Amino acid sequence: MTLELNQVNTIFLAVALLVLGTFLVRKLGVLQKFCIPAPVVGGLLFATLATILKATGVMEITLDTSLQSLFMLTFFTTVGLGASFQLIKLGGKLLVIYWLACGFLALAQNAIGVSLASLFGLHPLIGMMAGAVSMEGGHGAASAFGQTIEAMGIPSALSIGVAAATFGLIAGGLVGGPTVKYLITKYNLKPTETAEVTTNAEEKLLPITTNTFFIQVLIITFCMALGTYLGGLFSSATGFVLPGYVGAMFVAVIVRNIIDAFNPSTIDMKSISLISDVTLGLFLSMALMSIKLWEVADLALPLLLIVLVQVIFIVLFGIFILFRMLGKDYDAAIMVAGFTGHGLGATPNAMANMAAVTERFGPSRKAYLIVPIVGAFLIDVFAMPIIITTLNLFK
Repeated sequence: MTLELNQVNTIFLAVALLVLGTFLVRKLGVLQKFCIPAPVVGGLLFATLATILKATGVMEITLDTSLQSLFMLTFFTTVGLGASFQLIKLGGKLLVIYWLACGFLALAQNAIGVSLASLFGLHPLIGMMAGAVSMEGGHGAASAFGQTIEAMGIPSALSIGVAAATFGLIAGGLVGGPTVKYLITKYNLKPTETAEVTTNAEEKLLPITTNTFFIQVLIITFCMALGTYLGGLFSSATGFVLPGYVGAMFVAVIVRNIIDAFNPSTIDMKSISLISDVTLGLFLSMALMSIKLWEVADLALPLLLIVLVQVIFIVLFGIFILFRMLGKDYDAAIMVAGFTGHGLGATPNAMANMAAVTERFGPSRKAYLIVPIVGAFLIDVFAMPIIITTLNLFK
């Protein structure tokens, strides 16, 4: 028996799973502890159910996920619009060092993934899906590039990327705190601040109005249209694979900084963040609920080994290199916690790591300024070209 869901039913299911995932994350402490995203929880539950129904011969469920690419394109465009170069000036030298370290990490993660995949006799692009795509990129990039690589004839890329991203997310929450505790204890580090001072720029923004919202929609759709068009021209002219969402993201970076130069108040980050959250939630929910878990069963052991090596590498890099590059002080140690979190999972993971450490040992305003800016916005400026280059080297 086959159950076919049309476009409307699929969107309803995606929203329902997103709401279910949110409910479970709020109720189950272990999900909060590791910062597991709500779309991942709901989507994987459905994917597991669909796998069981198929394996037992009860039913096969097919979905119409044709709108998924639109949500994905919108989300990556909003990421680009958040990358203001003024943020780099605000963070100073340490932000640049941290940002460069994230770029190097993306390069190293791809090298590890591709090398180990070749050692295990797998296609190099399968290794890339367990590299920067799913580690630094998280579930969003894993879902996006998974579809691109599957379209190039590599089966199960999406499922592998999502699985690797999930393993990485959990690992990032597990190793971040102990790594920083080791640094703080070994070097007897103390915070330089006596009280945490936090500011929330969004609280100072005016309420969202219909006119303001539609101006943001206009900017987003302009970047999407121009970015996908230019990306298509670039691919046709060079033969270099450049997914449309990557072109849109980089056009958005340029548009954001042009607007900042003339009228910074045009960009309303409260509206942009709202659109980003909604489209990411729907995109991830649709991507995860449609993965075929049975396709990755044979690759579970190689995948776990690759992720294990990624975890060992980031811990050693954080302790012996990044910590020293950032000044070998308390703030540097806290930034290592954030680096481990979003280097293996996502920015919320990074914030959770830092919150756990600072709650016990003391505040670090530098870390709370630099890590979210790089992890949420700037990281893709380096990571995306590295991923795209690796993709084209082994296509």
